[in-house]
Amino acid sequence: MASNITLSAGVRSNLLNLQNTADLKNITQTRLSTGKKVNSALDNPSNFFTAASLSSRASDLSNLLDGMANGIQTIQAANNGLSSITTTLQSMQSTLNQARQDKSFQTQSYTIDQNAIGGATVKNISLSGGAVGSTPVTIALNSAGTAAGAATYTAGAVGTANIDVSSNSISMTVNGKSITIDNAKLTAAGGTAGVGTLAQFATAINTELGASFGVTAAVDGAGKLAFTGTATGANASVTVSNVSETTSGTSNTGLGTGGSARGTDATGVKSVDTLVSEINANTSLAGKVTASNDNGKLRIQNLSTADLTVTGVSNGSADGSTSTGTVAGNSVRTSLAKQFNDLRDQLTKFGDDASFNGVNLLRGDNLKLTLNETGTSFINVQAKDKNGSATSIDNAFLKVDAVTAQNFDSDTTLDGKLDVIKDALSSIRSVSSSLGSQLSSVQARKDFTKQMINTLQVGSDNLTLADTNEEGANLLALNTRQSLQTTSLSFASQADQAVLQFLR
Repeated sequence: MASNITLSAGVRSNLLNLQNTADLKNITQTRLSTGKKVNSALDNPSNFFTAASLSSRASDLSNLLDGMANGIQTIQAANNGLSSITTTLQSMQSTLNQARQDKSFQTQSYTIDQNAIGGATVKNISLSGGAVGSTPVTIALNSAGTAAGAATYTAGAVGTANIDVSSNSISMTVNGKSITIDNAKLTAAGGTAGVGTLAQFATAINTELGASFGVTAAVDGAGKLAFTGTATGANASVTVSNVSETTSGTSNTGLGTGGSARGTDATGVKSVDTLVSEINANTSLAGKVTASNDNGKLRIQNLSTADLTVTGVSNGSADGSTSTGTVAGNSVRTSLAKQFNDLRDQLTKFGDDASFNGVNLLRGDNLKLTLNETGTSFINVQAKDKNGSATSIDNAFLKVDAVTAQNFDSDTTLDGKLDVIKDALSSIRSVSSSLGSQLSSVQARKDFTKQMINTLQVGSDNLTLADTNEEGANLLALNTRQSLQTTSLSFASQADQAVLQFLR
């Protein structure tokens, strides 16, 4: 054993120094190889355990970063869905605007066949289908058994018993002839100082028009001023226009701004203009069918996407028969209605596909993200409506219903649909804002966690990492010292070697 070996004091002293240097060298080499000055609790208990605690917390926080990263991607997936839904809603809005602007409603013109209609019995034209519905709306083409009628235009009610033009005058145009009734003319017709009855006013008008003009004025049985033409038939007409007073007075003739009327022919067949007026004035046809005079033909316009059935027409003529004709529906609006529904179907599909890692925020899923290592700090991410309540983003939430082609018949209905799309876009913006706010919170927490991990790691490293420059210098010094100590040990052993000289 080493203890049984007898060493001189000098050799033992140099050996001990050499052993200490070797130990220091081992420590320095360990620090250089590990990069740490504290590798175990034996090196520095306080620093070792403090650094271990800091590193453990940093590791726990690092594990949370993965959850935060997945959470951010989940929110981004929801945002992708919202962006696509927004684009689709804007396309639907464009479709509605295009339908609103389209006026390519189909028309059909019919000649009035007076011989076929005749006057023996009442003949009709009926409109059904389209926007009118299944119940036909009937318009009479004639008035059976009537003689040729003159055109009579009747004014409205008279506000006072007398006509007063004592300090003013009344002008008008009757079938293109301009006349003026003043103080002198009304007085000459039987009035007193420019004040006369409605009958006297009519007499003054007849004097101005002349007996051969073809239109006479009179007071009818209802006490109203009426202008009647002497010509009869559907082509006869009376028009009163340009009614005015030279100054503000109290004449109250009931003429207003004037008006016009047409007569009927001997068979009682109504003129195109009369039929146009009756069709356009029919409340059951308002906004569904319009009529106009197409160079002497009755033109029917179908204000619907569905076909309109016209009964009482054949071979392009209105004859009151049982034959039917068709005015096609608006094919452009029909196509746009289908396009609207196709786009609507995509809204729900975008929401269904906006999931990430099994979590879909657009379907009401709740994403809980833990933000600290103790679990006391967390955030729940959900899609929320304007009131802050959790919601699923679908057609029910957006209140966008499927449409039929008939929904595109009316501009008023289209305006209502546009308001719905506008509200849906507002709701989507509200949800996007809510998710954006939550995304900002998660992103800020993620950045904070990264900074905390860095702080903890730097703190831990400050307690345990070695200064490699210093340790390198130490190792160089120890190597030098070890060489010197080996030489010293050699010198110390030379004293013992001298005894050998005596033994030789």
